[in-house]
Amino acid sequence: MNNVTQTIDILDRLISFDTVSAKSNLGIIAYIEDFLSERGFVLHKLPDSTGQKAGLYASKGPDGAGVMLSAHTDVVPVAGQDWTRDPFALSAEGDKLYGRGTTDMKGYLAAMLAVADRAAQADLTEPLKLAISYDEEVGCIGIADMIDDLERSIGLPRAAFVGEPTEMEVAVGHKGKAGLKAMCYGQNGHSALAPNFVNSLHLAVDFTNELKALQADLATNGTQDSAYGVPYSTVHVGKIHGGEALNIVPDQTEVTFEYRHLVADTPARLRARIDQAADRAAAPYRKAFPEARIEVEEYMSYPGLNLPENDDVVALAQRLAQSNSTTKVAFGTEAGYFHALGIPTVVCGPGSMEGQGHKPDEYITREQLAACDAMMDRVLTEISR
Repeated sequence: MNNVTQTIDILDRLISFDTVSAKSNLGIIAYIEDFLSERGFVLHKLPDSTGQKAGLYASKGPDGAGVMLSAHTDVVPVAGQDWTRDPFALSAEGDKLYGRGTTDMKGYLAAMLAVADRAAQADLTEPLKLAISYDEEVGCIGIADMIDDLERSIGLPRAAFVGEPTEMEVAVGHKGKAGLKAMCYGQNGHSALAPNFVNSLHLAVDFTNELKALQADLATNGTQDSAYGVPYSTVHVGKIHGGEALNIVPDQTEVTFEYRHLVADTPARLRARIDQAADRAAAPYRKAFPEARIEVEEYMSYPGLNLPENDDVVALAQRLAQSNSTTKVAFGTEAGYFHALGIPTVVCGPGSMEGQGHKPDEYITREQLAACDAMMDRVLTEISR
């Protein structure tokens, strides 16, 4: 119970920082730096290119591989959501602790810092390593910038635990993702003469229909993994923007879309099919306008994760979390980046993404935080005499 009390005290402080991804996270990073430096951790701060964001690697203990705990500092927006309480002030009601990020994922970050405090008093035989990132909520951008510095700064651990909310189940997989923009090029003209011009919106609609057909084929004929609620790779169109006035035929329209892929469906293979779809959609218009085209650009991506259930890190995580089951999660995490470096990595953290994540009046329960703290104690035992 003392551990939970300390974790909640730290969580109260973390929630007070408005770290919506569009804003700076330097305030919360400064707090974490001070907290860890006071406890003897070696710190490696990694600013982004703007100077308004930063990540942090930290280590405490003897040289060696050790175990790494990983969390992100940013949270999703509260604008447009019907909150009944201040989202950036921790509040309690019964077993529930409310605030933006309590579940995703400052509850886990608080537990990380609490165990860091206990590690400072422990006789460590292996190092405890921490990875704390930014801009995870907008496509794992922070860890993508930070990952090349991990080995140089604190060294690669023998195991990593990413604390996204899984209700303390051990997650061994998630899909990868790419965000893309397709610019559709047609011709400007007066709408009174619209049939004489190639309308870029028409290219966009035809391309969207091609993506819809690709999705249908993936659902019917693509790779399947029954561990997921949606057991196949998906393609989703989120935005179409084109046109300035009703009486002008638009010459440019942008389609913003994504795919989320099973590890077995490689990004290269899916991208090839998307490029073919773009060419098919544009081809019929080139007779009237030879420059008609659709140009596809990827603006973000992160890798998926797919561990065999008999992997050693899975057994370790199950022992530390006191869980006999495994799961795969629908949402993306930073785990794929660590796994790509050869670090055995699983996802396991307190709270429910489906139940509380990204919702108004987001909360985490004391029971879940207590379960996380208990896992942290076992991690500490794992790396101590």
